[in-house]
Amino acid sequence: MQKNILRIVETFISVLLITLAGLLSFSIAWMFKTWTNLSMEELVFHLEVPLEGTNEDMIIEYIRSCAVPTVIIFLAAMVMIAAYRKKKEYSIIVRGAMICSLAIMVVGISYTWKELDIGNYIKNQNNDSNFIEQYYVNPEETSLTFPETKRNLIYIFLESMETTYSDQANGGAFEQDIIPELTQIAQENEDFSGTDTQLNGGEVFPGSTWTMGAMFSQTSGLPLNVSSIGANDMDTQERFMPGLTTLGDILEENGYSQTLMIGSNARFGGRELYFADHGNYDIEDYNYAIEQGWIPSDYSVWWGYEDQKLFQFAENKLQELSTQDQPFNLTLLTVDTHFEDGYVCDLCQDEFGEQYADVMACSSRQVAEFISWIQQQDFYSNTTIVISGDHLTMDSDFCESVSDDYTRRTYTAVINPAVEVQSTEKREYSTLDLFPTTLAAMGVQIDGDRLGLGTNLFSNLPTLTESIGYAKEASELKKKSKFVDEFAQIDETSEELLRREEKIPSAAVGGDAYDPDNHTFRVNINRLKGVNEEVESIGVNVWTVIDKSDTQWIECDDPDEDGGYYIDVDPAIFDNKTGNYYIQACLNYTSGESYKLGSEFMIVVE
Repeated sequence: MQKNILRIVETFISVLLITLAGLLSFSIAWMFKTWTNLSMEELVFHLEVPLEGTNEDMIIEYIRSCAVPTVIIFLAAMVMIAAYRKKKEYSIIVRGAMICSLAIMVVGISYTWKELDIGNYIKNQNNDSNFIEQYYVNPEETSLTFPETKRNLIYIFLESMETTYSDQANGGAFEQDIIPELTQIAQENEDFSGTDTQLNGGEVFPGSTWTMGAMFSQTSGLPLNVSSIGANDMDTQERFMPGLTTLGDILEENGYSQTLMIGSNARFGGRELYFADHGNYDIEDYNYAIEQGWIPSDYSVWWGYEDQKLFQFAENKLQELSTQDQPFNLTLLTVDTHFEDGYVCDLCQDEFGEQYADVMACSSRQVAEFISWIQQQDFYSNTTIVISGDHLTMDSDFCESVSDDYTRRTYTAVINPAVEVQSTEKREYSTLDLFPTTLAAMGVQIDGDRLGLGTNLFSNLPTLTESIGYAKEASELKKKSKFVDEFAQIDETSEELLRREEKIPSAAVGGDAYDPDNHTFRVNINRLKGVNEEVESIGVNVWTVIDKSDTQWIECDDPDEDGGYYIDVDPAIFDNKTGNYYIQACLNYTSGESYKLGSEFMIVVE
C-alpha cells in the first residue's frame, strides 16, 4: 500500500515537473523572441500591464507557441506513464524525468537571470540614487519666455521608428534604405547631426523604453520610474505625477488648445490620464473615433484603427484647429509599426520581401505625405513639427543582423523651427533632451537652456549624455529615486490599484455588439478575482445619458459551468432608445460593500 502511494506521488510530481519545465522553456524562448534587447524593467512592465488595449494577436501567439506545446508534452508524459507503468524500470524512468525536468528549469532560470541582469535589477531596486535630484531643472523655477506670436506645435510619435532603418551611407545599419522619405526629411531639416549628413537620433534610457515611458520622457525630461508601484499602474491613480510640470502644462498655461490623437485605446498604459492631467488634452482615440462615427462601431484592426485613418483624421483636425484664435498642439501616435512584424494596410507594398520592412517603408511614405500636406497649408508658416520615434523596436528579429558595435537610436526630425542650431558638431543626446528642445524649436527662450534632465539641443550647452556618458547616466536612471516618487504622490489605497493587486473584486468584463434580430446585446463577466466575502449579487448598471439619470440595475442569474456570468440587455427597458449605451459591471457583498468590476464601456444600439 505504502509502495503504491509512493508510486502515485512520484508520478504526480514527475508529470508536474515535466509540464512546468516545458511551459517555462517555451515561455522563455517566446519572451526573448518577442522582445529583443529585453531588460528586466521592460519585462516587469509587460507582465504587469493590463490586457485592456493590447493586441490580441500577441496573446494568441503565446498560446500557440507556449500553451499548445506544453499540452502536447503533458499528453506525451501521460502516454509514457501508461506505456511503462507496469514495467520494472518505471520508477527509474519517472525519477530520471524528474531530474531532467529540474535541470531544464535550473538552466532556463539561470539563462534568464543572466540575460536580464536580474541581480543588478534587484540591487537597483534596493538602492536609492540622488542623481535625478542633483541634475533636475524644474520648469516651475525656470524663466520661459514665449514669442509674441506663439507658434503651433505638431508632435508625431512614430512607433518603434529608428535611424537604424536607413542605409549605411546615411547612418543607418541596413544595405538598403527602408525609410528613404524619413531619411530625406531628417537631412533636409534638423536632427542635430551638425555638418554630418548621416542621420542622428536620440538614445533611449531606462524608464523610456516602452510607449508610455517614451511619451512621458519626451514631454517631461524624466524617466518613468516609480518605486512604489509599477509604471503601468499609473492609470490606477486619480492624478499622474501631480507634482510635475511637463510640456503639456507649460503650453496649457500659455493658452494652447491641445489634442492627443491615437488609433488605439488611450487608457492603455495610462496615456489618457497623463495627457488629460498634464495639459488638459482632448483625447481622441480609438473609442472616440467610434463615438464620433468616424469608424463603424465594430471596426477593429491591429490595435484599433490603422495609421492611414489616423493621418486622415489628423488632417481634418488641423483644418479645424487652424480656424481658432488660440495656438494649438496636436500630438499624434502611430501604431502600424508596432511589433511583432507590424500591420499591413492596403497602402503597403511588397518591396523588401519582409513584412516589417514593408510596414516601415509604408509608414515612411505616409508620414512624408502628411508632412507635405501640412506644408501646403496656410498655418504651416507659424507651425513647428517634431517627429520622434518613441523607442527602439521590440520586434524579435528585424535588427538581429545589426552589429553590436552600431548604436541604435530613435528617429528625430524637427521641421520649421523658430531658431537655428548654434553648434556645428554632431550631438550625443537622448530622448529626454526633446523636452526643452521642443519648446526652443517653438521660439521659447529657456533661461539656462535646460529643463528636467534635458538640454536644449539648439544651444551650445552639452547634454548630460555628452557630459557624463550614456553608461553612467543609464546606470543611475535604473535606480530608485525618492525625488521622482515625491512627484508621483502615489495613492496606494486607490481602488483600481487594489483591484489590480486582487485585494478587492475584479473581473474581465466585455460586451457583444447589439443583435438587431434578438433586440439585445450581451454583457459578459468572466475571470472573477479578489472575492473574499459572501456575495449578495453581481450585475450591471446601464445608462444612456451622461449624467446617469436613467441608470437601470440588471442582476445576473447563476454563473455558467465555467464560472462566468452573462446578461442579455434589452433596450426595451429604455423605450428602445437608439445610440450609446454605457455599462458598468458591479459586485455587491452581503456586508453592503459594492465594487466595480472592470472598466465602464459602451455599446451602440442602432
